[in-house]
Amino acid sequence: MNDVAPPPRDRRPTFDRQAETPRASERARGTGVYRRRVIVSHLGNRTWGELEDDFHHFRVDITSKNGAVVSVDGSGVRSPWTQCLTAGTPLQALVGTLLRTGPLALRELNARKNCTHMFDLAGLVVTHAARGLAVERIYDMAVDDPDAGTGERYVRLWRDGELVLEWRLRERQLLGPPEWLAAPLWAGFIEWSGTHLDDETAEAAVALRRACDISRGRDGDLDKMERADELLDVMSGICHAFQPEIAPLAIRHKGSSRDFTDHPALLLADFDERP
Repeated sequence: MNDVAPPPRDRRPTFDRQAETPRASERARGTGVYRRRVIVSHLGNRTWGELEDDFHHFRVDITSKNGAVVSVDGSGVRSPWTQCLTAGTPLQALVGTLLRTGPLALRELNARKNCTHMFDLAGLVVTHAARGLAVERIYDMAVDDPDAGTGERYVRLWRDGELVLEWRLRERQLLGPPEWLAAPLWAGFIEWSGTHLDDETAEAAVALRRACDISRGRDGDLDKMERADELLDVMSGICHAFQPEIAPLAIRHKGSSRDFTDHPALLLADFDERP
Protein backbone atom coordinates (compact mmCIF):
# COMPACT_ATOMS: atom_id res chain seq x y z
CA MET A 1 0.00 0.00 0.00
CA ASN A 2 2.87 2.36 0.81
CA ASP A 3 0.55 5.20 1.84
CA VAL A 4 2.27 8.35 3.09
CA ALA A 5 -0.73 10.16 4.58
CA PRO A 6 -1.05 9.76 8.36
CA PRO A 7 -3.74 7.30 9.45
CA PRO A 8 -6.93 9.11 10.49
CA ARG A 9 -8.03 9.19 14.11
CA ASP A 10 -11.57 8.82 15.35
CA ARG A 11 -12.80 9.97 18.78
CA ARG A 12 -15.72 8.05 20.21
CA PRO A 13 -17.10 6.41 23.36
CA THR A 14 -15.75 3.04 24.43
CA PHE A 15 -16.58 0.41 21.82
CA ASP A 16 -16.13 -3.30 21.13
CA ARG A 17 -13.25 -4.00 18.72
CA GLN A 18 -14.58 -7.47 17.99
CA ALA A 19 -17.85 -5.99 16.77
CA GLU A 20 -16.28 -3.34 14.52
CA THR A 21 -13.14 -4.97 13.09
CA PRO A 22 -12.61 -8.29 11.31
CA ARG A 23 -10.68 -11.12 12.91
CA ALA A 24 -7.01 -10.96 11.93
CA SER A 25 -7.06 -14.45 10.43
CA GLU A 26 -9.84 -13.50 8.01
CA ARG A 27 -7.54 -11.46 5.74
CA ALA A 28 -5.27 -13.28 3.31
CA ARG A 29 -1.58 -12.76 3.98
CA GLY A 30 -0.06 -10.27 1.54
CA THR A 31 -3.18 -8.13 1.24
CA GLY A 32 -3.11 -6.12 4.46
CA VAL A 33 -1.27 -3.73 6.74
CA TYR A 34 -0.20 -4.22 10.33
CA ARG A 35 -1.04 -1.04 12.24
CA ARG A 36 0.03 0.25 15.66
CA ARG A 37 -0.83 3.50 17.43
CA VAL A 38 0.60 4.96 20.64
CA ILE A 39 -0.77 8.04 22.37
CA VAL A 40 0.90 9.62 25.41
CA SER A 41 -0.32 12.60 27.40
CA HIS A 42 0.97 14.66 30.34
CA LEU A 43 -0.63 16.88 32.96
CA GLY A 44 1.05 18.10 36.15
CA ASN A 45 2.93 15.21 37.76
CA ARG A 46 1.01 12.54 35.87
CA THR A 47 1.83 11.03 32.47
CA TRP A 48 -0.13 8.26 30.80
CA GLY A 49 -0.33 6.47 27.51
CA GLU A 50 -1.90 3.64 25.57
CA LEU A 51 -0.69 1.32 22.81
CA GLU A 52 -2.97 -0.55 20.43
CA ASP A 53 -2.30 -2.78 17.44
CA ASP A 54 -3.74 -5.92 15.84
CA PHE A 55 -2.89 -8.03 18.88
CA HIS A 56 -2.55 -5.75 21.91
CA HIS A 57 -4.06 -2.83 23.81
CA PHE A 58 -2.16 -1.76 26.93
CA ARG A 59 -2.05 1.27 29.19
CA VAL A 60 0.65 2.72 31.46
CA ASP A 61 0.17 5.54 33.99
CA ILE A 62 3.01 7.06 35.99
CA THR A 63 3.34 9.86 38.50
CA SER A 64 6.66 11.59 39.01
CA LYS A 65 8.27 13.98 41.47
CA ASN A 66 11.64 15.71 41.47
CA GLY A 67 12.61 14.01 38.23
CA ALA A 68 11.89 10.44 39.31
CA VAL A 69 9.02 7.95 39.01
CA VAL A 70 7.06 7.63 42.26
CA SER A 71 4.25 5.34 41.09
CA VAL A 72 3.37 3.26 38.07
CA ASP A 73 0.31 1.35 36.95
CA GLY A 74 0.32 -0.98 33.96
CA SER A 75 -2.89 -2.54 32.72
CA GLY A 76 -4.39 -4.27 29.72
CA VAL A 77 -7.56 -3.59 27.76
CA ARG A 78 -7.01 -6.33 25.14
CA SER A 79 -4.29 -8.95 25.29
CA PRO A 80 -3.37 -12.21 23.57
CA TRP A 81 -2.99 -14.20 26.84
CA THR A 82 -4.64 -13.90 30.23
CA GLN A 83 -1.33 -13.49 32.07
CA CYS A 84 -0.40 -10.44 30.01
CA LEU A 85 -2.84 -8.63 32.29
CA THR A 86 -0.59 -9.30 35.30
CA ALA A 87 2.43 -7.60 33.72
CA GLY A 88 1.91 -4.46 35.79
CA THR A 89 3.71 -6.29 38.61
CA PRO A 90 7.24 -6.46 37.12
CA LEU A 91 6.77 -2.89 35.86
CA GLN A 92 6.86 -1.75 39.50
CA ALA A 93 10.66 -1.89 39.22
CA LEU A 94 10.29 1.46 37.46
CA VAL A 95 9.46 3.19 40.77
CA GLY A 96 12.41 5.25 41.97
CA THR A 97 14.13 5.45 38.58
CA LEU A 98 15.00 8.78 36.99
CA LEU A 99 13.03 10.34 34.16
CA ARG A 100 15.13 10.21 30.99
CA THR A 101 14.73 10.60 27.26
CA GLY A 102 16.11 8.29 24.60
CA PRO A 103 15.78 4.57 23.87
CA LEU A 104 17.60 3.57 27.08
CA ALA A 105 15.19 5.39 29.39
CA LEU A 106 14.30 2.11 31.15
CA ARG A 107 17.85 0.84 31.42
CA GLU A 108 17.39 -0.42 35.01
CA LEU A 109 14.58 -2.80 34.08
CA ASN A 110 14.86 -6.32 32.70
CA ALA A 111 12.86 -6.10 29.46
CA ARG A 112 12.37 -9.87 29.19
CA LYS A 113 10.72 -10.07 32.61
CA ASN A 114 8.16 -7.50 31.45
CA CYS A 115 5.40 -7.53 28.88
CA THR A 116 7.23 -6.40 25.73
CA HIS A 117 4.52 -3.96 24.72
CA MET A 118 3.78 -2.55 28.15
CA PHE A 119 7.55 -2.09 28.56
CA ASP A 120 7.87 -0.25 25.23
CA LEU A 121 4.89 1.92 26.10
CA ALA A 122 6.36 2.69 29.53
CA GLY A 123 9.53 3.91 27.83
CA LEU A 124 7.57 6.39 25.71
CA VAL A 125 5.54 7.51 28.75
CA VAL A 126 8.72 8.10 30.75
CA THR A 127 10.38 10.08 27.96
CA HIS A 128 7.23 12.19 27.57
CA ALA A 129 7.25 12.85 31.32
CA ALA A 130 10.94 13.81 31.15
CA ARG A 131 10.18 16.43 28.51
CA GLY A 132 7.28 17.76 30.56
CA LEU A 133 5.31 18.79 27.50
CA ALA A 134 1.65 19.40 28.28
CA VAL A 135 0.63 18.19 24.82
CA GLU A 136 -0.46 14.86 23.44
CA ARG A 137 2.02 12.89 21.37
CA ILE A 138 0.82 10.36 18.81
CA TYR A 139 2.90 7.70 17.08
CA ASP A 140 1.34 5.83 14.15
CA MET A 141 3.07 2.86 12.57
CA ALA A 142 2.19 0.84 9.47
CA VAL A 143 3.92 -2.27 8.14
CA ASP A 144 2.73 -3.56 4.78
CA ASP A 145 2.42 -7.30 4.28
CA PRO A 146 5.32 -8.60 2.15
CA ASP A 147 4.88 -8.28 -1.61
CA ALA A 148 4.02 -11.70 -3.04
CA GLY A 149 6.64 -11.41 -5.77
CA THR A 150 9.60 -9.62 -4.20
CA GLY A 151 9.01 -10.22 -0.51
CA GLU A 152 9.59 -6.51 0.06
CA ARG A 153 7.55 -4.44 2.47
CA TYR A 154 7.32 -0.77 3.31
CA VAL A 155 7.20 0.37 6.93
CA ARG A 156 6.37 3.86 8.11
CA LEU A 157 6.13 5.90 11.30
CA TRP A 158 4.28 9.18 11.72
CA ARG A 159 4.87 11.32 14.79
CA ASP A 160 2.09 13.79 15.53
CA GLY A 161 0.89 13.41 11.94
CA GLU A 162 4.29 13.92 10.29
CA LEU A 163 5.95 11.07 8.40
CA VAL A 164 9.38 10.87 10.04
CA LEU A 165 10.56 7.35 9.15
CA GLU A 166 10.04 5.20 6.07
CA TRP A 167 12.02 2.00 5.50
CA ARG A 168 12.02 -0.70 2.84
CA LEU A 169 12.66 -4.24 4.07
CA ARG A 170 12.91 -7.79 2.80
CA GLU A 171 12.46 -10.17 5.72
CA ARG A 172 15.05 -8.79 8.17
CA GLN A 173 17.20 -7.03 5.59
CA LEU A 174 17.00 -3.23 5.46
CA LEU A 175 17.01 -2.13 1.79
CA GLY A 176 16.59 1.62 2.16
CA PRO A 177 16.73 4.53 2.39
CA PRO A 178 20.53 4.75 2.02
CA GLU A 179 21.14 6.67 5.25
CA TRP A 180 19.73 3.73 7.24
CA LEU A 181 21.63 0.89 5.58
CA ALA A 182 24.26 0.76 8.33
CA ALA A 183 21.66 0.42 11.09
CA PRO A 184 21.83 -3.01 12.80
CA LEU A 185 18.06 -3.48 13.06
CA TRP A 186 18.28 -6.89 14.75
CA ALA A 187 21.69 -6.78 16.39
CA GLY A 188 22.07 -4.21 19.15
CA PHE A 189 19.78 -1.65 17.54
CA ILE A 190 18.67 0.01 20.79
CA GLU A 191 22.25 0.68 21.88
CA TRP A 192 23.20 1.78 18.35
CA SER A 193 20.26 4.19 18.26
CA GLY A 194 21.28 5.70 21.60
CA THR A 195 24.74 6.38 20.23
CA HIS A 196 24.08 7.44 16.64
CA LEU A 197 20.72 9.24 16.75
CA ASP A 198 19.19 12.13 18.62
CA ASP A 199 16.80 11.03 21.36
CA GLU A 200 13.55 11.71 19.52
CA THR A 201 14.67 9.96 16.34
CA ALA A 202 16.01 7.05 18.37
CA GLU A 203 12.73 6.64 20.25
CA ALA A 204 10.79 6.62 16.98
CA ALA A 205 13.20 4.21 15.28
CA VAL A 206 13.10 1.72 18.15
CA ALA A 207 9.29 1.89 18.16
CA LEU A 208 9.17 1.23 14.41
CA ARG A 209 11.65 -1.63 14.61
CA ARG A 210 9.38 -3.26 17.20
CA ALA A 211 6.40 -2.85 14.91
CA CYS A 212 8.33 -4.63 12.14
CA ASP A 213 8.91 -7.58 14.48
CA ILE A 214 5.36 -7.78 15.79
CA SER A 215 3.86 -7.51 12.32
CA ARG A 216 5.05 -11.07 11.69
CA GLY A 217 2.26 -12.16 14.01
CA ARG A 218 0.03 -11.83 10.96
CA ASP A 219 1.71 -14.95 9.54
CA GLY A 220 -0.17 -17.34 11.81
CA ASP A 221 -3.26 -17.83 13.94
CA LEU A 222 -2.58 -18.04 17.67
CA ASP A 223 -6.23 -18.93 18.26
CA LYS A 224 -5.19 -22.50 17.44
CA MET A 225 -3.39 -22.49 20.82
CA GLU A 226 -4.97 -22.98 24.22
CA ARG A 227 -2.09 -21.88 26.49
CA ALA A 228 1.17 -20.01 26.06
CA ASP A 229 3.26 -22.96 27.22
CA GLU A 230 2.53 -24.66 23.89
CA LEU A 231 5.05 -22.19 22.43
CA LEU A 232 7.73 -22.43 25.12
CA ASP A 233 10.08 -24.35 22.84
CA VAL A 234 10.61 -21.18 20.78
CA MET A 235 9.40 -18.40 23.11
CA SER A 236 10.63 -19.35 26.58
CA GLY A 237 11.75 -16.35 28.64
CA ILE A 238 11.11 -13.81 25.88
CA CYS A 239 8.58 -11.79 27.92
CA HIS A 240 6.41 -11.85 31.04
CA ALA A 241 3.76 -14.25 29.72
CA PHE A 242 6.40 -16.66 28.42
CA GLN A 243 8.32 -17.09 31.65
CA PRO A 244 8.34 -20.87 32.27
CA GLU A 245 6.45 -20.51 35.54
CA ILE A 246 3.80 -18.18 34.04
CA ALA A 247 3.17 -19.66 30.58
CA PRO A 248 1.14 -22.67 31.83
CA LEU A 249 -1.30 -20.19 33.41
CA ALA A 250 -1.55 -17.98 30.31
CA ILE A 251 -4.78 -18.90 28.54
CA ARG A 252 -5.34 -17.70 24.99
CA HIS A 253 -7.84 -14.85 24.57
CA LYS A 254 -9.38 -16.26 21.41
CA GLY A 255 -10.69 -13.72 18.95
CA SER A 256 -8.55 -10.95 20.45
CA SER A 257 -6.44 -10.47 17.30
CA ARG A 258 -8.11 -8.00 14.95
CA ASP A 259 -7.29 -6.57 11.53
CA PHE A 260 -7.07 -2.76 11.34
CA THR A 261 -5.94 -2.58 7.68
CA ASP A 262 -9.11 -0.79 6.65
CA HIS A 263 -9.95 0.63 10.08
CA PRO A 264 -6.93 2.71 11.19
CA ALA A 265 -9.13 5.42 12.70
CA LEU A 266 -10.43 2.98 15.32
CA LEU A 267 -7.03 2.48 16.97
CA LEU A 268 -7.30 4.14 20.41
CA ALA A 269 -10.45 5.94 19.24
CA ASP A 270 -11.78 5.71 22.82
CA PHE A 271 -8.54 6.88 24.45
CA ASP A 272 -10.28 9.95 25.89
CA GLU A 273 -12.82 7.76 27.68
CA ARG A 274 -10.25 6.33 30.09
CA PRO A 275 -9.33 9.24 32.38
